[in-house]
Amino acid sequence: MCGIGGFVDYEHDTRGYGPVAERMKRTLAPRGPDAEGQFCDLDAMLVHRRLIVIDPDGGQQPMTSSDGNTVLIYNGELYNTEDIRHELILRGHRFAGHSDTEVVLHAFLEWGTDAFPRLNGIFAFAIWQKAERRLTLCRDRLGVKPLFLAHTGGGLVFGSTIGTVLCHPEVEPVIDEDGLRSLLLLGPARPPASGVFRQIDSLLPGHYAILTPEHYTDAAYWKLEAHEHPDDLEATIERTRELICDAAQRQLVSDVPLACFLSGGLDSSILSMLAARDYAARGETLHTWSVDYRDNDKYFTKSSFQPNSDNAYIKMMADTLHTAHHNVVIEPEALCAALLPATDARDLPGMADVDSSLLLFCAEVKKGGTTVCLSGECADELFGGYPWYHREEILFEDTFPWSRSVGLRLGLLAPDVVRDGSAFVREHYLSTCRRAEKLPSDSKKDARMREMFVLNLDWFMATLLEGSVAGGYGRRYPRCSRAKRKRGASAPLFCIPVKASPQSRRDDRHIIDFLRVAAAGQVVDRRV
Repeated sequence: MCGIGGFVDYEHDTRGYGPVAERMKRTLAPRGPDAEGQFCDLDAMLVHRRLIVIDPDGGQQPMTSSDGNTVLIYNGELYNTEDIRHELILRGHRFAGHSDTEVVLHAFLEWGTDAFPRLNGIFAFAIWQKAERRLTLCRDRLGVKPLFLAHTGGGLVFGSTIGTVLCHPEVEPVIDEDGLRSLLLLGPARPPASGVFRQIDSLLPGHYAILTPEHYTDAAYWKLEAHEHPDDLEATIERTRELICDAAQRQLVSDVPLACFLSGGLDSSILSMLAARDYAARGETLHTWSVDYRDNDKYFTKSSFQPNSDNAYIKMMADTLHTAHHNVVIEPEALCAALLPATDARDLPGMADVDSSLLLFCAEVKKGGTTVCLSGECADELFGGYPWYHREEILFEDTFPWSRSVGLRLGLLAPDVVRDGSAFVREHYLSTCRRAEKLPSDSKKDARMREMFVLNLDWFMATLLEGSVAGGYGRRYPRCSRAKRKRGASAPLFCIPVKASPQSRRDDRHIIDFLRVAAAGQVVDRRV
């Protein structure tokens, strides 16, 4: 990953804000440990910290157009880089290197904001046009890469982290009543447009914003839509297989060591299988990584989220795929000691031991020489891995399924700590449900599934992806590819039983057969 930050001030000379820029870069150093850069003119200050993955020399940032007018700082990865590069070359563009950053810059020069729907990847970036005195911000469709902002008297401050935005002297670290409600009643999630602190917002996923001396605008370049699904079961299975394979293949491109997380579940097993096949074809061995905890075998208790321990399935897949496997064992004392550093890395209270274990695990992965890892995360949201997708008593509960204890939380607080807490949570829940498009042909369950799909994308998945970023390495999420989401938007429902419901063993035999081809049969049986 990388980190971006900066500000525009139409009333003051930003060249006098050098110390602010330095503080911003320090907040971004954990995201980008390899290099840094800075741009400054009368109106704008842009800073960048880089984790080098592609084109070490040609991908330096900030990156400026050949005429010197357009400056880009970019955090993310593009997975259709070569497709767009080829089209741009046919239109007369010439490239100095092979980085995706350069492709994003040229795409904007060619198509302006119409370039954004063409980008298949995870990203957040800022573009400054000197002559026009115009700042453009953009964020990927699912919001995998964060982008926070705050309006100031003379313009706007932005950054990859809340701490980056708080570096500006006009942004105060003040939490108002809405922020307190978010922390205490919705945490670790937060409203999609909120940065929790009073002045700080989050640019919504699939949106871009433009700032000029005259106005500020925010618009969507993508949104999730509901469509009738035209394919039969066999065609759906085949198309899903094609999309999973394509997404994985596109994300194996790297100029630095790449590995896979392997938990022994369906998601990471399929990705590891696809990556291992690619590596074997090149005569190379894929490295895989897993995490465990001291005495986990003694104290493990099954739950609806995890029916059994990972270890046997991890070994099974590592042996089957002939990977060079690494297992990191975390000590309970270290896990507790990392709770506060993990909170600092997120900038907000988060998922406690989930965040701290991720912080420690990723630090070990980085020490082991791996810079980029493929992760199976996001598949549970898209393919129905959570209990609330298939247990109807949870599915039809009229609230956030992972945060059903608002009354309990309120009961722990003094009466005057937060006001109208239940109404606050209720309105955020209902507004999210209203954003879910429905079809006239939807049954009651289908309509609720679509609401649950949006609730997961906007809230639960975002919370998981905002986990620890300290560690100086990059995670890739093939399940977040544009092609898969486009298909899933029209038919998330068919695949809900694939991962979780015992009924799928009888009703969706063809899907299970497909998964048996993709991964060891025992791993499939583990989940279904």
